[in-house]
Amino acid sequence: MTLPLLRKIAYGLLTVVFLICSFNAISIVRHQYKATQALPRNEKLRLFNPHRPSFTCQIEATKVPPIDAQAELWFQEAKSLDDPDAWEEDRDYKRIVQLTRQSAERHHWKAMLNLASLYLENRDPPRGEAEALALVEQAMQLGIPAAYDRMGTFYLNSVGVAGDASKAYAFWQKAAEMGNPHAMAYLGDMMAATWDSPIEGFWANIPVATKMLECSLSQGHGPAAYSLFYIQAWPRASDGKILGPRTFNTKTLALKTLHTGVKFGCSDCARDLSVEFRKPDDLGDMLVPHLDQARSERYAVLHDALDLNPLLRFPNLDKVLPLPPAPLLPWNGDKQTLIDAAKGVTSRPSEIKSSAASQRQGRHYLDATFDLIQSEDKAK
Repeated sequence: MTLPLLRKIAYGLLTVVFLICSFNAISIVRHQYKATQALPRNEKLRLFNPHRPSFTCQIEATKVPPIDAQAELWFQEAKSLDDPDAWEEDRDYKRIVQLTRQSAERHHWKAMLNLASLYLENRDPPRGEAEALALVEQAMQLGIPAAYDRMGTFYLNSVGVAGDASKAYAFWQKAAEMGNPHAMAYLGDMMAATWDSPIEGFWANIPVATKMLECSLSQGHGPAAYSLFYIQAWPRASDGKILGPRTFNTKTLALKTLHTGVKFGCSDCARDLSVEFRKPDDLGDMLVPHLDQARSERYAVLHDALDLNPLLRFPNLDKVLPLPPAPLLPWNGDKQTLIDAAKGVTSRPSEIKSSAASQRQGRHYLDATFDLIQSEDKAK
C-alpha cells in the first residue's frame, strides 16, 4: 500500500471521527438546551395584559399542597426563633436554617420559600442564588402560586436569571390568576391609575384592578387595602377617570377598607386613619364622619408598631378600636397594652425590639432586599 493511499485512509478516518464527535457534541448541546428550556423558570406564559377585560378571584389556600404536621411544627419553631421582636444578632440562624430545611424537605411550601430567602440572605453559605432558584422552581412544580410570584421578582431583580421585566410581569400575572394575594395586590395597584403610562409602569383598568385588590384583601393581605381605598373613595369610570366628588357611601366604604387593612397589617392604612381623625387635608370633605383625637392616637400607636414589625396582625381590632359610631373602650395609655389587645394576646412586659431585618413584608421587602442580594416575605 502506497504512502499517498495510507494518507487518504488516515484523513478519511480522522474525518469520520471528527464528524462523530461533532454530532455527539451537537446532541449534547441540544439535550442541554431542551433540559434548560424545560425548567420552570422558562415556562411559556402569556404576556401581561393590563387591559384584560375580566379577572376571576382564586384563593391561594385552595391551590397549595397539604402541609405535613411535623413539617408545620418545625416551620413554626423556625419562625419563633426568627422573631422580628428580637435583635437580629441574637437569632440562631444556624438552627433556623436547619428547621426550615427539614420542613421544606417535606414540601412545606412556605418553608420552601423561606429557605430560598435564607439562602439569598447568606444565612447558609455557600448556598446562594442557584439554590434559592432551584427551591422556587421546585415549589412551582408543586403548583404553588406564591412560587410564581417569587419567580417574577427574580426576573425583575436578576436573581439567578437574566433580568427581564416582561417575564416578571408574565409570572406575576400567572401568580395572580392562580390566587396569590401579593401578585394581585401589586398588579391591581399598577392598574388602578387614571391613565396609562407603560414607561412608568401603570395603567387604567379600574374593574380588573378592583377585583384583584378585593380578592387579595379577602385573603388577609393588608397592603391591598391602601390601593383599594383610593379606587373606592371616588366614583370612577372603567378607564380610571374620576366621575365626581366623594359621596357618603364611597367614603364609608373606603373608611372600612382602610380599617380592614390595619387589621391585616397595613401600616400606611393606620397612618392615614390617624391623620384623618386628627387633621384631614380638607375638613369639608373628610373621609371620617368626625374628628376624634382618641382614635387618632390609637391608630398612630398601631402604625408605629407595624413600622417596627410589619408581620403584626390585629384580629381583635374591632373590639379595641372600632369605627364610629361604636364607642371606644377605656385605655390606660400604655402602647404595648393597646397593641397586645388588638393582637388578642396577653400583655407582656418586654419592649419591642427591631432592626432593619424585621422589615420583611411582601414585594416591598423583596425589592429592598434584592438590592442587598437578599430575598422576600418570610412571614406567612
